[in-house]
Amino acid sequence: MEIKSFQKKIEDIYFKKDSSRGLDRTYLWFAEECGELAEAVRKRDKKEFENEAADVLAWLATLSSIMGVDLEAAALKKYGAGCPRCKTVPCACSEKKSD
Repeated sequence: MEIKSFQKKIEDIYFKKDSSRGLDRTYLWFAEECGELAEAVRKRDKKEFENEAADVLAWLATLSSIMGVDLEAAALKKYGAGCPRCKTVPCACSEKKSD
């Protein structure tokens, strides 16, 4: 399934409910799902990660729809030519070490 098709499927299922909840409250649900994804990463639990990654993607699609953003077009615009910074595939940027 392409991103555009997935976003449309999530709109068909949830848009009325999510848009009536509003952007701010819907974002809080998204943030909660990101936290659950982080927990799956911490536990190295592949099955839990799979479920939570799908939830994060669904909530991101919902937020994008509420904002009127085509998620697939946005991703292609930013990453379609490769790394947004160095414009290569794979990325050739040097990693900065954080303190």
